[in-house]
Amino acid sequence: MKDTLLEEAIYNRYIVPTQRKKTKLAGLEFELPIVNRKKKPVDFGIVHQVTDAFIHDFSFYKVSRDDDGFVYSALNENTGDGISFDCSYNTLEFSFGTEENLNVLYDRFVRYYTYLQERLNRYDHTLTGMGINPHHTINKNVPVVSERYRMLYHHLSSYKQYGQEILFHEYPNFGLFSCASQIQLDVEDSSLVETINTFTKLEPLKALLFANSVWGEHQELLCTRDNFWRNSLHGLNRHNVDMYNLEFESIDEVILYIKSMSLYCVERDGKYVNFRPIPLTQYFSSEIIEGEYFDGKRYQKIKVHPTISDLQYLRSFKFDDLTFRGTIEFRSVCEQPVGEIMASGAFHAGLMENLHRLTEVLEQDHTIYHKGYNASELRRMFVRRELPDTFDWKKVSELLNQILEIAKEGLGMRGFGEECFLRPLYPRAEKLRSPAREMVEGLEKGKTMDDYIEEYGNLNAAY
Repeated sequence: MKDTLLEEAIYNRYIVPTQRKKTKLAGLEFELPIVNRKKKPVDFGIVHQVTDAFIHDFSFYKVSRDDDGFVYSALNENTGDGISFDCSYNTLEFSFGTEENLNVLYDRFVRYYTYLQERLNRYDHTLTGMGINPHHTINKNVPVVSERYRMLYHHLSSYKQYGQEILFHEYPNFGLFSCASQIQLDVEDSSLVETINTFTKLEPLKALLFANSVWGEHQELLCTRDNFWRNSLHGLNRHNVDMYNLEFESIDEVILYIKSMSLYCVERDGKYVNFRPIPLTQYFSSEIIEGEYFDGKRYQKIKVHPTISDLQYLRSFKFDDLTFRGTIEFRSVCEQPVGEIMASGAFHAGLMENLHRLTEVLEQDHTIYHKGYNASELRRMFVRRELPDTFDWKKVSELLNQILEIAKEGLGMRGFGEECFLRPLYPRAEKLRSPAREMVEGLEKGKTMDDYIEEYGNLNAAY
């Protein structure tokens, strides 16, 4: 296949959807850890029982079942809201049909969450708001028994076949206990390049506000989710993960970047076929790709003939990800404490509405930029507990407050009274205390992880 045909396919899939008037619609996703208070593995039987009750009472009738017959996703066709289990029955994901007003989505979340918590609590189980399941060493970290999740876990577990091509970590099951808070927002082609460039520059500062995935013997990493994705098989091609280490000048450059990403799976006859991550140019110029699929008992070798429709299986895990829906999906935020769960979505929505002002501030910034570091390097510094003395942290705090005011102004422009959702972020900016930093410092002062499981799962909102 000629490169021009591939570029045309990328253009049609990713750029054409942005060639319409931007709306204020937002799509939210929350991934929440399930915890057994008895310090035992999550009881999947209880999870299935509570799920069945929820589906019935909230009319989530469009369901998908795993190979054992248990529901792992369900959708309400009237609202577009869904619940699912992200990779594992230890993680419950809420997804919401798009709405303009974030208050509407929050009201629906409160109803769902209250219902599920009340029923889980009957069995000494609970949901909490953390980016890493606090009982990940206790739980049965096994994938949902389905075609997709079986393939994904098998693929990630094959990292040992790649030697030292990158510095792999030893947790290919990270998707079974790592949790995010995500929002999708419309983007227009005229502002696409600016959006990606500006929000890339914002990523280091977001780490200071939203880090909530503590890891390490000495709890030195406050946002370890970055490392899990980067140093897994997903990160074999760095262009599939993490941040953009360049500044785009045109949509053509965005297309070329997507073209440099790698594909690692396709479907044939209802079966997932996975293979070594292959850059798109190489994949689509090949006559045959050798892969493997699960036949119900074991993995079998198979040869695949690439077709341009396989582009739909491209999986990008960028922090600021252009989707085929004409949206940017913001993926770098850890799941947040439940009482403050709307803060991240509102932050992004307000800044998207006030994009040019945010761009201006970050382009002129000398507080963290113009000191010899790019955005990716800064992000890696700022996710650590020990912050370098290279920077004037009082000025960084002032910069964060300035950005919060830009977000607040943007939410005012949206006109739905969503500004209240930003309230928890001001003390975080003032003290440079993300939920993760709050937790590790509290643990050192005598609080317990049980205390934080309850506190970060408490819906008593700050709004």
